[in-house]
Amino acid sequence: MLRLGLTGGIGAGKSEVSRLLTGYGAVLIDSDRIAREVVEPGTPGLAAVVAEFGPEVLTADGRLDRPGLGAIVFADQDRLRALNAIVHPLVRARSAELESEAGPDAIVVHDVPLLVENGMAGLFDLVVVVDASPETQLDRLVRQRGMAQSEARDRMAAQATREERRAVADVVIDNDGPLERLEPRVREVWKELTERAAADR
Repeated sequence: MLRLGLTGGIGAGKSEVSRLLTGYGAVLIDSDRIAREVVEPGTPGLAAVVAEFGPEVLTADGRLDRPGLGAIVFADQDRLRALNAIVHPLVRARSAELESEAGPDAIVVHDVPLLVENGMAGLFDLVVVVDASPETQLDRLVRQRGMAQSEARDRMAAQATREERRAVADVVIDNDGPLERLEPRVREVWKELTERAAADR
């Protein structure tokens, strides 16, 4: 099994890269999706978040109010750390469970937005960083996701810097350009990964 950590700043295009890799045959373990699952209504995760942040982080139907919670934690590093201390262990446990279900010859891609921030680079055989300039990230967040510039800048500031991400990368996928330039580069990376996995076997 070849275990990859895939990361990149918000708006860099990491989701598109993970979609392409899955299309080529990778097994995807998506930390963001798991992070949503572990705080679904009725889970111990949601109960712990409510105990920490109060019932005002719930919607009327008892679900987590993500935008409301996001507004709290992205403006306050201490509150963000408190949230991470609840969610991250739950995500790690579920990720390990999913990985154990992948075959021994699988190329497993762990899509981890906060890989660098949480010092997780050493947990993987390789770290792949999807890279885009801060200007490109900001433009995508405002244009494609409809964020206000101030919110987009806050989200970007709460993450590792471009330089910090590149420092832990074994492979960098540049995604400053249009989508059609991304696919050939990801295909090239996939070829390298399959060759490495075969050599390891």
